[in-house]
Amino acid sequence: MTVRQASTGRLYGVGLGPGDPSLVTVRAAELIGKADVVAYHSARHGRSIARSIAERYLTDGQIEEKLVYPLTVETTDHPGGYRGALDEFYEEAAARLAAHLDAGRDVVVLAEGDPLFYGSYQHMHKRLAHRYPTEVVPGVTSVSAAAARLGQPLTEAEETLTVIPGTLPEEELTARIASADSAVIMKLGRTFPAVRRALERAGRLDDAQYVERAFMDGERIAPLGEVDEESVPYFSVAVLPSRVAPLEPVVRPADGVGSVTVVGTGPAGPLWLTPEARGALAEATDLVGYTTYLDRVPERPGQRRHGSDNKVESERAEFALDLARRGHRVCVVSSGDPGVFAMATAVLEVACEPDYRDVPVRIVPGMTAAHAAASRAGAPLGHDYAVVSLSDRLKPWDVVAKRLRAAAEADLVLALYNPGSKSRTTQVGQARDVLLEYRAPETPVVMARDVGGPTERIRIVRLGELDPALVDMRTILLIGSSQTRTVERGGGVEVVWTPRRYPEA
Repeated sequence: MTVRQASTGRLYGVGLGPGDPSLVTVRAAELIGKADVVAYHSARHGRSIARSIAERYLTDGQIEEKLVYPLTVETTDHPGGYRGALDEFYEEAAARLAAHLDAGRDVVVLAEGDPLFYGSYQHMHKRLAHRYPTEVVPGVTSVSAAAARLGQPLTEAEETLTVIPGTLPEEELTARIASADSAVIMKLGRTFPAVRRALERAGRLDDAQYVERAFMDGERIAPLGEVDEESVPYFSVAVLPSRVAPLEPVVRPADGVGSVTVVGTGPAGPLWLTPEARGALAEATDLVGYTTYLDRVPERPGQRRHGSDNKVESERAEFALDLARRGHRVCVVSSGDPGVFAMATAVLEVACEPDYRDVPVRIVPGMTAAHAAASRAGAPLGHDYAVVSLSDRLKPWDVVAKRLRAAAEADLVLALYNPGSKSRTTQVGQARDVLLEYRAPETPVVMARDVGGPTERIRIVRLGELDPALVDMRTILLIGSSQTRTVERGGGVEVVWTPRRYPEA
């Protein structure tokens, strides 16, 4: 920090911990006792929790600065609204503290928990720390206090902890909760109903614990689902503890039936996973899938993984449904979107048989290969388009050719999946020849291989020059319509896009 002048006082942001005065650090207690000025925030009723925690460490003769908030709810007639009223208050409070510092007095600003963790002190810090010598003394956060009172680890092994303010919109709360390993949701009070609904929608309500006033008078701990929303104060948190700690071999629902969730992981690694997909994968007892796709999913202690070859979709689906009938929560892992030439249909085909109709099945969507490839090239799917698989393993080639001709005659952009493999080497050339009956040789083609992966490569070629030797099973082809354009932009980058408007006849 920069020092204004030798005669100025020092600013201290002092963390007091969660509420028990005995959890104040030795350094914090020393500074509180020696300070010329002790400042603390309070509501308009004048009582300050921070001062009550620090009271035993105060000494005679100290100046106390009570920083009283002008409002407690987001309604005000201030011309700048709620944020404007608070900013004005913080500026005025900082000016009061600056006057003491200019006079050579050391100022301690008390902060519940940790000064820089959702604390009011940080507003003084941003306004004063660049002007005066400053020290921040950390404190035990409410997050650590809640975990200690629950007696459950927050994180273990490779888990990550997410801290979420309950003031977020409900949809955002749901997404953050669904994607979290473990989480602490702060600022409950009037946000509690929305937080509870978000936990339920994310499938995490049964895991959630409620901690109120940890290490303070009136402490309360309970399963969150049992808490009356009318009784929840601001000083409470919701905790989703580590998933590793309470591990059991198999968690069986009361009715003895588990579930199957078919999860789309997108075209490549974790960056393409949706929050809903992350949540489903995290809560599963078993993961089932093609080994290559399973390897993209981070391992979790106690979670069983059942890998298999890529050509046994029906057997894989039946295996997953059998596990679910025995009480397992099963995720069938699929690349891209599971409903696009992938595992959702394979699972539903088996799940609709009489023996499996009572097993709950849910589909969680994912980013498709076509959309991922299009984003890398520009916007080739900007108008109507068709999606066709070139594989003739499950349908005859004359059906593929008929559909290609129909789409080409309708002047649709085409996304071609499964174009080739070691045992299928002629389909790309045949498809090219069919399309050239309807499309100009200059029609742009996006060749996208391993999108999002370590060997990603995007080529833009012309339909008449499409070389089947450059296409394999990890490639997707996007064939433009008569309206699709290619433009070279800055740096020699060529982009492909299809106009949103189609010319009138």
